[in-house]
Amino acid sequence: MKIDVTTLYGRRAINRWERVSVGDIMERVTWSFPDKEALIAWAGACSDESLKRVTYRQGDRIANQFANALLEQGLKRADRVLFYCANSVEFFLAQIGTIKAGGVIVPVNVMLAPDLLDYIINHVEPSFLVTDTKTYPRAQEIFKRSKIHPLVTIPIGGDAVSGSKSFFEFIESQPDSEPEVEIHGDDIFQIQYTAGTTGMPKGVMHSHIYMYFCGIGWAMSHRGVLLTETDIRTGIFYPIFHIACQGMTFGTLLCGGTAIISRGIDHYSMAEAISKEKITWVFAAPHDFYRICEIIEENPEKYDTTSLKAISYGWGPFRPDYDKRMRKIFEENLLIVGNDGQTECVYDTRMWHHKWYKKYEEKEPAFNYLGVPHPFYATTIMDDSGKICAPGIVGHKVMRSPVMMAGYYKDEEATRHAFRFGWFDGGDAAMYDEEGLIIMVDRYKDIIKCGGANVSSIRVEQILKLHPKVENVAVVGLPHPKWEEAPVAFVVLKEGENTTEKELLSFCRYRLAFYEIPKAIIFIESLPQTVGGKIQKYKLKEEYKNLFI
Repeated sequence: MKIDVTTLYGRRAINRWERVSVGDIMERVTWSFPDKEALIAWAGACSDESLKRVTYRQGDRIANQFANALLEQGLKRADRVLFYCANSVEFFLAQIGTIKAGGVIVPVNVMLAPDLLDYIINHVEPSFLVTDTKTYPRAQEIFKRSKIHPLVTIPIGGDAVSGSKSFFEFIESQPDSEPEVEIHGDDIFQIQYTAGTTGMPKGVMHSHIYMYFCGIGWAMSHRGVLLTETDIRTGIFYPIFHIACQGMTFGTLLCGGTAIISRGIDHYSMAEAISKEKITWVFAAPHDFYRICEIIEENPEKYDTTSLKAISYGWGPFRPDYDKRMRKIFEENLLIVGNDGQTECVYDTRMWHHKWYKKYEEKEPAFNYLGVPHPFYATTIMDDSGKICAPGIVGHKVMRSPVMMAGYYKDEEATRHAFRFGWFDGGDAAMYDEEGLIIMVDRYKDIIKCGGANVSSIRVEQILKLHPKVENVAVVGLPHPKWEEAPVAFVVLKEGENTTEKELLSFCRYRLAFYEIPKAIIFIESLPQTVGGKIQKYKLKEEYKNLFI
Protein backbone atom coordinates (compact mmCIF):
# COMPACT_ATOMS: atom_id res chain seq x y z
CA MET A 1 0.00 0.00 0.00
CA LYS A 2 1.31 3.41 -1.02
CA ILE A 3 0.03 6.50 0.76
CA ASP A 4 0.90 9.99 -0.48
CA VAL A 5 -0.66 12.86 1.46
CA THR A 6 1.73 15.63 0.43
CA THR A 7 1.87 15.73 -3.38
CA LEU A 8 -0.73 18.10 -4.85
CA TYR A 9 -0.06 17.70 -8.58
CA GLY A 10 1.26 15.03 -10.92
CA ARG A 11 -0.43 12.41 -8.80
CA ARG A 12 -1.74 9.02 -10.00
CA ALA A 13 -4.51 7.06 -8.30
CA ILE A 14 -2.64 3.87 -7.43
CA ASN A 15 -4.93 2.33 -4.81
CA ARG A 16 -7.96 0.17 -5.52
CA TRP A 17 -10.33 2.31 -3.46
CA GLU A 18 -9.89 5.44 -5.58
CA ARG A 19 -9.11 4.26 -9.07
CA VAL A 20 -11.06 4.81 -12.28
CA SER A 21 -11.26 1.48 -14.12
CA VAL A 22 -13.86 0.28 -16.59
CA GLY A 23 -13.40 -3.18 -15.09
CA ASP A 24 -14.87 -1.97 -11.78
CA ILE A 25 -18.22 -0.84 -13.18
CA MET A 26 -20.18 -4.03 -12.52
CA GLU A 27 -18.50 -4.74 -9.18
CA ARG A 28 -19.53 -1.41 -7.71
CA VAL A 29 -23.23 -2.08 -8.30
CA THR A 30 -22.96 -5.37 -6.40
CA TRP A 31 -22.81 -3.28 -3.23
CA SER A 32 -26.30 -1.91 -3.85
CA PHE A 33 -28.19 -4.31 -6.12
CA PRO A 34 -26.18 -7.56 -6.36
CA ASP A 35 -29.10 -9.68 -7.54
CA LYS A 36 -30.48 -7.24 -10.07
CA GLU A 37 -30.31 -8.26 -13.72
CA ALA A 38 -27.41 -6.49 -15.41
CA LEU A 39 -27.35 -8.23 -18.80
CA ILE A 40 -30.11 -10.03 -20.68
CA ALA A 41 -29.39 -12.09 -23.79
CA TRP A 42 -32.01 -11.50 -26.47
CA ALA A 43 -32.45 -13.38 -29.73
CA GLY A 44 -29.65 -15.90 -29.26
CA ALA A 45 -27.05 -13.59 -27.72
CA CYS A 46 -25.56 -16.25 -25.42
CA SER A 47 -24.31 -19.82 -25.69
CA ASP A 48 -25.73 -21.17 -22.45
CA GLU A 49 -29.08 -20.94 -20.63
CA SER A 50 -27.31 -19.78 -17.46
CA LEU A 51 -26.33 -16.55 -19.23
CA LYS A 52 -29.75 -15.54 -20.53
CA ARG A 53 -30.28 -13.32 -17.50
CA VAL A 54 -27.11 -12.30 -15.64
CA THR A 55 -27.10 -10.42 -12.34
CA TYR A 56 -24.46 -7.92 -11.31
CA ARG A 57 -22.92 -10.34 -8.82
CA GLN A 58 -22.92 -13.21 -11.31
CA GLY A 59 -21.50 -11.07 -14.12
CA ASP A 60 -18.74 -9.64 -11.97
CA ARG A 61 -17.67 -13.09 -10.77
CA ILE A 62 -17.57 -14.48 -14.31
CA ALA A 63 -15.50 -11.48 -15.44
CA ASN A 64 -13.08 -12.11 -12.55
CA GLN A 65 -12.74 -15.73 -13.60
CA PHE A 66 -11.98 -14.67 -17.17
CA ALA A 67 -9.38 -12.18 -15.89
CA ASN A 68 -7.67 -14.80 -13.74
CA ALA A 69 -7.67 -17.29 -16.63
CA LEU A 70 -5.94 -14.72 -18.88
CA LEU A 71 -3.33 -13.99 -16.24
CA GLU A 72 -2.70 -17.72 -15.92
CA GLN A 73 -2.09 -17.78 -19.69
CA GLY A 74 0.62 -15.16 -19.23
CA LEU A 75 -1.20 -11.95 -20.11
CA LYS A 76 0.75 -8.88 -19.06
CA ARG A 77 -0.40 -5.29 -18.59
CA ALA A 78 -1.08 -3.59 -21.94
CA ASP A 79 -1.12 -6.87 -23.88
CA ARG A 80 -3.70 -6.61 -26.66
CA VAL A 81 -6.57 -9.09 -26.84
CA LEU A 82 -8.33 -9.16 -30.21
CA PHE A 83 -12.07 -9.83 -30.13
CA TYR A 84 -13.64 -11.10 -33.35
CA CYS A 85 -17.20 -11.57 -32.14
CA ALA A 86 -20.77 -10.55 -32.80
CA ASN A 87 -22.91 -9.43 -29.86
CA SER A 88 -23.28 -11.77 -26.91
CA VAL A 89 -23.28 -11.64 -23.13
CA GLU A 90 -20.04 -13.67 -23.10
CA PHE A 91 -18.38 -11.18 -25.46
CA PHE A 92 -19.19 -8.32 -23.10
CA LEU A 93 -18.13 -10.18 -19.93
CA ALA A 94 -14.89 -11.33 -21.58
CA GLN A 95 -14.07 -7.70 -22.35
CA ILE A 96 -14.70 -6.73 -18.73
CA GLY A 97 -12.46 -9.60 -17.62
CA THR A 98 -9.66 -8.57 -19.97
CA ILE A 99 -9.80 -5.02 -18.62
CA LYS A 100 -9.72 -6.28 -15.02
CA ALA A 101 -6.56 -8.19 -15.89
CA GLY A 102 -4.89 -5.03 -17.19
CA GLY A 103 -5.13 -6.02 -20.85
CA VAL A 104 -6.17 -3.83 -23.77
CA ILE A 105 -9.27 -4.97 -25.64
CA VAL A 106 -9.34 -4.67 -29.44
CA PRO A 107 -12.93 -5.35 -30.59
CA VAL A 108 -13.00 -5.48 -34.39
CA ASN A 109 -15.82 -5.23 -36.88
CA VAL A 110 -16.68 -8.76 -38.02
CA MET A 111 -17.75 -7.44 -41.45
CA LEU A 112 -14.33 -5.98 -42.28
CA ALA A 113 -12.85 -6.74 -45.67
CA PRO A 114 -9.95 -9.24 -45.48
CA ASP A 115 -7.25 -6.69 -46.29
CA LEU A 116 -8.44 -4.36 -43.50
CA LEU A 117 -8.54 -7.12 -40.90
CA ASP A 118 -5.11 -8.28 -41.98
CA TYR A 119 -3.83 -4.70 -41.59
CA ILE A 120 -5.30 -4.40 -38.07
CA ILE A 121 -3.75 -7.69 -36.93
CA ASN A 122 -0.30 -6.62 -38.10
CA HIS A 123 -0.74 -3.12 -36.69
CA VAL A 124 -1.99 -3.98 -33.21
CA GLU A 125 0.01 -7.22 -32.69
CA PRO A 126 -2.46 -9.03 -30.43
CA SER A 127 -1.30 -11.52 -27.83
CA PHE A 128 -4.57 -13.45 -27.76
CA LEU A 129 -7.71 -13.91 -29.88
CA VAL A 130 -11.28 -14.40 -28.67
CA THR A 131 -13.93 -15.29 -31.25
CA ASP A 132 -17.30 -16.97 -31.59
CA THR A 133 -18.14 -20.03 -33.62
CA LYS A 134 -20.51 -18.33 -36.03
CA THR A 135 -18.25 -15.43 -36.99
CA TYR A 136 -14.86 -17.19 -37.01
CA PRO A 137 -15.19 -18.82 -40.48
CA ARG A 138 -15.34 -15.38 -42.12
CA ALA A 139 -11.75 -14.71 -41.15
CA GLN A 140 -10.17 -18.06 -40.35
CA GLU A 141 -7.82 -17.96 -43.34
CA ILE A 142 -6.53 -14.53 -42.30
CA PHE A 143 -5.94 -15.72 -38.74
CA LYS A 144 -4.16 -18.82 -40.00
CA ARG A 145 -1.86 -16.73 -42.22
CA SER A 146 -1.11 -14.47 -39.26
CA LYS A 147 -0.48 -17.50 -37.05
CA ILE A 148 -3.03 -16.32 -34.50
CA HIS A 149 -5.14 -19.12 -33.11
CA PRO A 150 -8.20 -18.50 -30.95
CA LEU A 151 -7.56 -18.89 -27.25
CA VAL A 152 -11.27 -18.80 -26.43
CA THR A 153 -14.37 -19.51 -28.50
CA ILE A 154 -17.86 -18.39 -27.54
CA PRO A 155 -19.77 -21.42 -28.87
CA ILE A 156 -22.70 -19.67 -30.53
CA GLY A 157 -23.63 -21.47 -33.72
CA GLY A 158 -21.61 -24.63 -33.05
CA ASP A 159 -18.72 -26.08 -31.11
CA ALA A 160 -15.53 -24.28 -30.13
CA VAL A 161 -12.90 -23.80 -32.81
CA SER A 162 -10.58 -26.79 -32.77
CA GLY A 163 -7.62 -26.20 -30.48
CA SER A 164 -9.34 -23.48 -28.45
CA LYS A 165 -11.37 -23.64 -25.26
CA SER A 166 -15.03 -22.78 -25.04
CA PHE A 167 -15.91 -19.81 -22.84
CA PHE A 168 -16.91 -21.92 -19.82
CA GLU A 169 -14.02 -24.36 -20.27
CA PHE A 170 -11.66 -21.41 -20.18
CA ILE A 171 -12.95 -20.03 -16.88
CA GLU A 172 -13.77 -23.27 -15.03
CA SER A 173 -11.82 -23.84 -11.82
CA GLN A 174 -10.63 -20.21 -11.88
CA PRO A 175 -11.18 -18.15 -8.69
CA ASP A 176 -13.93 -15.54 -8.89
CA SER A 177 -11.98 -13.10 -6.75
CA GLU A 178 -10.72 -9.88 -8.30
CA PRO A 179 -7.12 -10.01 -9.53
CA GLU A 180 -4.56 -7.68 -7.97
CA VAL A 181 -3.60 -5.45 -10.89
CA GLU A 182 -2.55 -1.81 -10.78
CA ILE A 183 -4.77 0.25 -13.11
CA HIS A 184 -4.91 4.00 -13.69
CA GLY A 185 -7.67 6.14 -15.14
CA ASP A 186 -5.52 7.42 -17.98
CA ASP A 187 -4.30 3.94 -18.94
CA ILE A 188 -5.51 2.75 -22.33
CA PHE A 189 -8.05 -0.03 -21.93
CA GLN A 190 -9.14 -0.24 -25.59
CA ILE A 191 -7.96 0.29 -29.15
CA GLN A 192 -10.98 0.60 -31.40
CA TYR A 193 -10.45 0.86 -35.13
CA THR A 194 -12.29 3.38 -37.27
CA ALA A 195 -14.72 2.14 -39.89
CA GLY A 196 -12.27 2.37 -42.78
CA THR A 197 -14.66 4.10 -45.19
CA THR A 198 -11.56 5.67 -46.76
CA GLY A 199 -8.10 4.12 -46.69
CA MET A 200 -6.85 1.97 -43.85
CA PRO A 201 -8.55 2.16 -40.43
CA LYS A 202 -6.87 4.01 -37.57
CA GLY A 203 -6.55 2.61 -34.05
CA VAL A 204 -8.33 4.95 -31.65
CA MET A 205 -6.91 4.77 -28.11
CA HIS A 206 -9.48 4.99 -25.30
CA SER A 207 -8.66 5.53 -21.64
CA HIS A 208 -10.73 4.43 -18.65
CA ILE A 209 -11.62 8.09 -18.06
CA TYR A 210 -12.93 8.35 -21.63
CA MET A 211 -15.40 5.50 -21.10
CA TYR A 212 -16.59 6.69 -17.69
CA PHE A 213 -17.48 10.11 -19.07
CA CYS A 214 -18.88 8.56 -22.24
CA GLY A 215 -21.18 6.22 -20.31
CA ILE A 216 -22.35 8.83 -17.83
CA GLY A 217 -22.96 11.26 -20.70
CA TRP A 218 -25.18 8.77 -22.52
CA ALA A 219 -27.18 8.08 -19.38
CA MET A 220 -27.59 11.77 -18.50
CA SER A 221 -29.24 12.54 -21.80
CA HIS A 222 -31.35 9.43 -22.30
CA ARG A 223 -32.92 8.33 -19.04
CA GLY A 224 -36.10 10.12 -20.16
CA VAL A 225 -38.77 10.68 -17.52
CA LEU A 226 -37.70 7.76 -15.32
CA LEU A 227 -37.84 8.55 -11.61
CA THR A 228 -34.72 6.51 -10.84
CA GLU A 229 -31.65 5.95 -12.98
CA THR A 230 -31.59 2.26 -11.99
CA ASP A 231 -34.84 1.78 -13.93
CA ILE A 232 -33.04 2.23 -17.26
CA ARG A 233 -33.52 -0.81 -19.50
CA THR A 234 -31.51 -0.31 -22.67
CA GLY A 235 -31.94 -2.14 -25.95
CA ILE A 236 -28.53 -2.92 -27.47
CA PHE A 237 -29.18 -3.91 -31.08
CA TYR A 238 -26.22 -2.44 -32.93
CA PRO A 239 -22.78 -4.05 -32.44
CA ILE A 240 -20.92 -3.54 -29.16
CA PHE A 241 -17.68 -3.53 -31.12
CA HIS A 242 -18.82 0.00 -32.09
CA ILE A 243 -18.41 2.89 -29.69
CA ALA A 244 -22.10 3.91 -29.63
CA CYS A 245 -23.62 0.71 -28.23
CA GLN A 246 -20.53 -0.07 -26.19
CA GLY A 247 -20.85 3.31 -24.48
CA MET A 248 -24.59 2.78 -24.01
CA THR A 249 -24.00 -0.59 -22.34
CA PHE A 250 -21.42 0.83 -19.94
CA GLY A 251 -23.65 3.85 -19.31
CA THR A 252 -26.53 1.55 -18.40
CA LEU A 253 -24.37 -0.38 -15.94
CA LEU A 254 -22.99 2.81 -14.40
CA CYS A 255 -26.61 3.63 -13.52
CA GLY A 256 -27.32 0.18 -12.13
CA GLY A 257 -29.72 -0.48 -14.99
CA THR A 258 -30.23 -3.45 -17.31
CA ALA A 259 -28.82 -3.90 -20.81
CA ILE A 260 -30.75 -6.15 -23.19
CA ILE A 261 -28.17 -7.37 -25.71
CA SER A 262 -29.33 -8.67 -29.07
CA ARG A 263 -27.26 -10.67 -31.50
CA GLY A 264 -27.97 -8.18 -34.27
CA ILE A 265 -30.47 -5.97 -36.10
CA ASP A 266 -33.90 -7.42 -36.87
CA HIS A 267 -36.79 -4.98 -36.82
CA TYR A 268 -39.47 -7.48 -35.81
CA SER A 269 -37.21 -8.71 -33.02
CA MET A 270 -36.54 -5.12 -31.90
CA ALA A 271 -40.26 -4.39 -31.64
CA GLU A 272 -40.80 -7.62 -29.71
CA ALA A 273 -37.91 -6.90 -27.33
CA ILE A 274 -39.23 -3.41 -26.55
CA SER A 275 -42.59 -4.96 -25.72
CA LYS A 276 -41.54 -8.06 -23.76
CA GLU A 277 -38.46 -6.74 -21.94
CA LYS A 278 -40.01 -3.34 -21.11
CA ILE A 279 -37.13 -1.47 -22.73
CA THR A 280 -36.99 2.22 -21.82
CA TRP A 281 -34.28 3.44 -24.21
CA VAL A 282 -33.10 2.43 -27.69
CA PHE A 283 -30.44 3.80 -30.02
CA ALA A 284 -30.67 3.11 -33.76
CA ALA A 285 -30.57 4.73 -37.18
CA PRO A 286 -33.65 6.71 -38.27
CA HIS A 287 -34.69 4.06 -40.81
CA ASP A 288 -34.77 1.44 -38.03
CA PHE A 289 -37.33 3.48 -36.10
CA TYR A 290 -39.33 4.07 -39.26
CA ARG A 291 -39.60 0.31 -39.78
CA ILE A 292 -40.46 -0.36 -36.12
CA CYS A 293 -43.27 2.20 -36.47
CA GLU A 294 -44.65 0.40 -39.49
CA ILE A 295 -44.43 -3.04 -37.83
CA ILE A 296 -46.33 -1.91 -34.74
CA GLU A 297 -48.90 0.00 -36.80
CA GLU A 298 -49.58 -3.17 -38.81
CA ASN A 299 -50.40 -5.16 -35.66
CA PRO A 300 -50.84 -2.78 -32.69
CA GLU A 301 -52.52 -5.34 -30.41
CA LYS A 302 -49.42 -7.54 -30.47
CA TYR A 303 -47.10 -5.05 -28.77
CA ASP A 304 -46.96 -3.33 -25.38
CA THR A 305 -45.63 0.14 -26.11
CA THR A 306 -45.90 1.64 -22.61
CA SER A 307 -42.29 1.23 -21.46
CA LEU A 308 -40.28 3.18 -24.04
CA LYS A 309 -39.35 6.64 -22.72
CA ALA A 310 -36.41 7.69 -24.91
CA ILE A 311 -34.93 7.03 -28.31
CA SER A 312 -31.69 8.35 -29.70
CA TYR A 313 -30.50 8.23 -33.27
CA GLY A 314 -27.46 9.03 -35.40
CA TRP A 315 -26.16 8.94 -38.98
CA GLY A 316 -28.63 11.48 -40.37
CA PRO A 317 -31.78 13.52 -39.71
CA PHE A 318 -35.09 12.12 -38.45
CA ARG A 319 -38.17 12.81 -40.55
CA PRO A 320 -40.84 14.91 -38.73
CA ASP A 321 -43.71 12.70 -39.96
CA TYR A 322 -42.14 9.72 -38.21
CA ASP A 323 -41.54 11.79 -35.09
CA LYS A 324 -45.33 12.25 -34.92
CA ARG A 325 -45.97 8.56 -35.57
CA MET A 326 -43.52 7.53 -32.82
CA ARG A 327 -45.25 9.81 -30.33
CA LYS A 328 -48.64 8.39 -31.27
CA ILE A 329 -47.45 4.79 -30.88
CA PHE A 330 -45.49 5.22 -27.66
CA GLU A 331 -46.32 8.45 -25.84
CA GLU A 332 -46.54 12.15 -26.60
CA ASN A 333 -43.65 12.94 -24.24
CA LEU A 334 -41.30 10.39 -25.79
CA LEU A 335 -37.78 11.85 -25.64
CA ILE A 336 -36.40 11.89 -29.19
CA VAL A 337 -32.84 13.14 -29.42
CA GLY A 338 -30.31 13.17 -32.25
CA ASN A 339 -26.68 12.47 -31.39
CA ASP A 340 -23.50 13.15 -33.31
CA GLY A 341 -20.01 11.93 -32.69
CA GLN A 342 -17.40 9.41 -33.71
CA THR A 343 -15.10 6.78 -32.28
CA GLU A 344 -12.55 9.43 -31.31
CA CYS A 345 -15.03 11.56 -29.37
CA VAL A 346 -18.60 10.36 -28.83
CA TYR A 347 -21.10 11.93 -28.67
CA ASP A 348 -20.61 15.67 -28.54
CA THR A 349 -23.93 17.21 -29.62
CA ARG A 350 -27.62 16.75 -28.86
CA MET A 351 -30.67 17.78 -30.88
CA TRP A 352 -33.79 17.52 -28.74
CA HIS A 353 -36.84 17.59 -30.95
CA HIS A 354 -39.15 18.96 -28.25
CA LYS A 355 -36.85 21.86 -27.39
CA TRP A 356 -36.77 23.29 -30.92
CA TYR A 357 -39.81 21.56 -32.35
CA LYS A 358 -41.04 24.30 -34.67
CA LYS A 359 -37.61 24.70 -36.23
CA TYR A 360 -37.14 20.94 -36.39
CA GLU A 361 -40.52 20.45 -38.07
CA GLU A 362 -39.86 23.17 -40.65
CA LYS A 363 -36.21 22.47 -41.48
CA GLU A 364 -35.57 18.72 -41.25
CA PRO A 365 -34.71 16.54 -43.05
CA ALA A 366 -33.45 19.02 -45.66
CA PHE A 367 -31.14 20.35 -42.94
CA ASN A 368 -29.46 18.02 -40.48
CA TYR A 369 -29.58 19.84 -37.15
CA LEU A 370 -27.09 18.66 -34.52
CA GLY A 371 -28.31 21.10 -31.86
CA VAL A 372 -25.92 22.06 -29.07
CA PRO A 373 -22.92 20.47 -27.35
CA HIS A 374 -23.30 18.07 -24.44
CA PRO A 375 -22.10 19.61 -21.12
CA PHE A 376 -19.03 17.36 -21.16
CA TYR A 377 -17.90 18.88 -24.46
CA ALA A 378 -16.68 22.17 -25.82
CA THR A 379 -17.68 22.03 -29.48
CA THR A 380 -17.40 24.85 -32.00
CA ILE A 381 -16.87 25.55 -35.71
CA MET A 382 -13.55 26.89 -37.01
CA ASP A 383 -12.26 28.05 -40.37
CA ASP A 384 -9.02 26.83 -41.93
CA SER A 385 -6.98 29.22 -39.77
CA GLY A 386 -8.54 28.08 -36.50
CA LYS A 387 -10.87 31.08 -36.02
CA ILE A 388 -14.45 30.54 -34.86
CA CYS A 389 -16.93 30.92 -37.72
CA ALA A 390 -19.86 33.33 -37.77
CA PRO A 391 -23.40 31.96 -38.30
CA GLY A 392 -23.97 30.72 -41.83
CA ILE A 393 -20.26 30.13 -42.55
CA VAL A 394 -19.23 26.53 -43.11
CA GLY A 395 -16.18 25.34 -41.18
CA HIS A 396 -14.61 22.45 -39.29
CA LYS A 397 -16.59 21.04 -36.35
CA VAL A 398 -14.02 20.70 -33.56
CA MET A 399 -14.23 19.66 -29.93
CA ARG A 400 -12.48 19.31 -26.55
CA SER A 401 -13.62 16.92 -23.83
CA PRO A 402 -12.56 14.27 -21.32
CA VAL A 403 -14.42 11.95 -23.73
CA MET A 404 -11.49 12.25 -26.10
CA MET A 405 -9.15 9.68 -27.58
CA ALA A 406 -5.55 9.69 -26.43
CA GLY A 407 -4.45 9.44 -30.06
CA TYR A 408 -4.20 7.10 -33.03
CA TYR A 409 -2.14 4.06 -32.08
CA LYS A 410 1.33 4.20 -33.65
CA ASP A 411 0.36 7.16 -35.84
CA GLU A 412 1.75 10.43 -34.51
CA GLU A 413 1.35 12.24 -37.83
CA ALA A 414 -2.41 11.56 -38.07
CA THR A 415 -2.84 12.45 -34.41
CA ARG A 416 -1.03 15.79 -34.81
CA HIS A 417 -3.15 16.61 -37.84
CA ALA A 418 -6.40 15.83 -36.00
CA PHE A 419 -5.40 18.18 -33.14
CA ARG A 420 -3.74 20.89 -35.26
CA PHE A 421 -6.12 23.58 -33.92
CA GLY A 422 -5.61 22.45 -30.32
CA TRP A 423 -9.06 20.91 -30.68
CA PHE A 424 -10.03 17.58 -32.25
CA ASP A 425 -11.13 17.87 -35.88
CA GLY A 426 -12.94 14.77 -37.06
CA GLY A 427 -13.47 15.92 -40.64
CA ASP A 428 -17.06 17.18 -40.38
CA ALA A 429 -18.15 20.37 -42.12
CA ALA A 430 -20.80 22.28 -40.14
CA MET A 431 -22.18 25.75 -39.52
CA TYR A 432 -24.15 27.72 -36.93
CA ASP A 433 -27.66 28.92 -37.66
CA GLU A 434 -28.88 32.35 -36.51
CA GLU A 435 -29.71 30.99 -33.02
CA GLY A 436 -26.38 29.26 -32.54
CA LEU A 437 -27.59 25.74 -33.25
CA ILE A 438 -25.14 23.54 -35.14
CA ILE A 439 -26.11 22.19 -38.55
CA MET A 440 -24.18 19.33 -40.12
CA VAL A 441 -23.30 20.23 -43.71
CA ASP A 442 -21.30 17.17 -44.77
CA ARG A 443 -18.10 15.31 -44.32
CA TYR A 444 -15.36 17.60 -45.68
CA LYS A 445 -14.31 14.88 -48.09
CA ASP A 446 -17.91 14.56 -49.36
CA ILE A 447 -18.56 18.23 -50.15
CA ILE A 448 -18.92 18.45 -53.93
CA LYS A 449 -17.26 21.36 -55.76
CA CYS A 450 -19.68 21.92 -58.63
CA GLY A 451 -18.93 24.86 -60.92
CA GLY A 452 -17.50 26.94 -58.07
CA ALA A 453 -20.38 26.18 -55.68
CA ASN A 454 -20.27 23.88 -52.66
CA VAL A 455 -22.89 21.14 -52.74
CA SER A 456 -23.74 19.20 -49.57
CA SER A 457 -24.26 15.57 -50.52
CA ILE A 458 -26.19 15.05 -47.28
CA ARG A 459 -28.69 17.77 -48.16
CA VAL A 460 -29.35 16.33 -51.63
CA GLU A 461 -29.70 12.84 -50.17
CA GLN A 462 -32.28 13.95 -47.61
CA ILE A 463 -34.37 15.70 -50.26
CA LEU A 464 -34.40 12.60 -52.46
CA LYS A 465 -35.35 10.44 -49.47
CA LEU A 466 -38.53 12.48 -49.16
CA HIS A 467 -39.75 10.95 -52.42
CA PRO A 468 -42.25 8.20 -51.54
CA LYS A 469 -40.63 5.65 -53.85
CA VAL A 470 -37.04 6.08 -52.58
CA GLU A 471 -35.67 3.71 -49.95
CA ASN A 472 -32.08 4.96 -49.74
CA VAL A 473 -29.67 7.19 -51.63
CA ALA A 474 -26.02 8.20 -51.75
CA VAL A 475 -24.79 11.31 -53.55
CA VAL A 476 -21.16 11.60 -54.65
CA GLY A 477 -19.14 14.01 -56.76
CA LEU A 478 -17.70 12.55 -59.96
CA PRO A 479 -15.15 14.20 -62.28
CA HIS A 480 -16.82 16.33 -64.97
CA PRO A 481 -15.20 18.31 -67.83
CA LYS A 482 -17.49 21.32 -67.34
CA TRP A 483 -18.47 21.36 -63.65
CA GLU A 484 -15.19 20.07 -62.14
CA GLU A 485 -17.31 17.74 -60.01
CA ALA A 486 -20.89 16.72 -60.78
CA PRO A 487 -23.29 15.51 -58.07
CA VAL A 488 -24.58 12.04 -58.96
CA ALA A 489 -27.30 10.28 -56.98
CA PHE A 490 -27.26 6.51 -56.51
CA VAL A 491 -30.83 5.54 -55.64
CA VAL A 492 -32.27 2.39 -54.10
CA LEU A 493 -36.04 2.17 -54.64
CA LYS A 494 -38.52 0.69 -52.21
CA GLU A 495 -39.52 -2.88 -52.93
CA GLY A 496 -42.04 -3.08 -55.74
CA GLU A 497 -41.66 0.59 -56.76
CA ASN A 498 -40.63 2.02 -60.13
CA THR A 499 -39.76 5.53 -61.22
CA THR A 500 -37.55 7.35 -63.72
CA GLU A 501 -34.61 9.71 -63.62
CA LYS A 502 -36.83 12.40 -65.11
CA GLU A 503 -39.39 12.07 -62.30
CA LEU A 504 -36.77 12.32 -59.55
CA LEU A 505 -35.00 15.28 -61.17
CA SER A 506 -38.32 17.07 -61.44
CA PHE A 507 -38.90 16.35 -57.74
CA CYS A 508 -35.52 17.95 -56.94
CA ARG A 509 -36.10 21.09 -59.01
CA TYR A 510 -38.78 22.36 -56.65
CA ARG A 511 -36.67 21.70 -53.55
CA LEU A 512 -33.02 22.34 -54.41
CA ALA A 513 -30.96 25.15 -55.92
CA PHE A 514 -30.07 24.55 -59.56
CA TYR A 515 -26.43 23.74 -58.75
CA GLU A 516 -27.48 21.16 -56.14
CA ILE A 517 -29.61 19.12 -58.57
CA PRO A 518 -27.89 15.85 -59.52
CA LYS A 519 -26.40 15.72 -63.01
CA ALA A 520 -27.34 12.04 -63.17
CA ILE A 521 -29.38 9.52 -61.20
CA ILE A 522 -28.31 5.89 -61.21
CA PHE A 523 -30.63 3.19 -59.87
CA ILE A 524 -28.91 0.37 -57.98
CA GLU A 525 -30.13 -2.54 -55.85
CA SER A 526 -28.06 -1.73 -52.75
CA LEU A 527 -25.44 0.71 -51.49
CA PRO A 528 -22.03 -0.45 -50.25
CA GLN A 529 -21.86 0.16 -46.53
CA THR A 530 -20.17 -0.83 -43.29
CA VAL A 531 -21.96 -2.98 -40.70
CA GLY A 532 -22.72 0.23 -38.79
CA GLY A 533 -24.67 1.61 -41.74
CA LYS A 534 -22.08 4.10 -43.02
CA ILE A 535 -22.18 4.25 -46.81
CA GLN A 536 -18.81 3.61 -48.42
CA LYS A 537 -18.95 6.38 -50.99
CA TYR A 538 -15.37 5.84 -52.09
CA LYS A 539 -16.44 2.55 -53.69
CA LEU A 540 -19.08 4.34 -55.77
CA LYS A 541 -16.57 7.02 -56.76
CA GLU A 542 -14.07 4.44 -57.90
CA GLU A 543 -16.55 2.32 -59.86
CA TYR A 544 -18.17 5.26 -61.67
CA LYS A 545 -15.20 7.64 -61.93
CA ASN A 546 -15.36 7.68 -65.76
CA LEU A 547 -19.11 8.33 -66.02
CA PHE A 548 -18.69 11.79 -67.58
CA ILE A 549 -15.22 11.39 -69.06
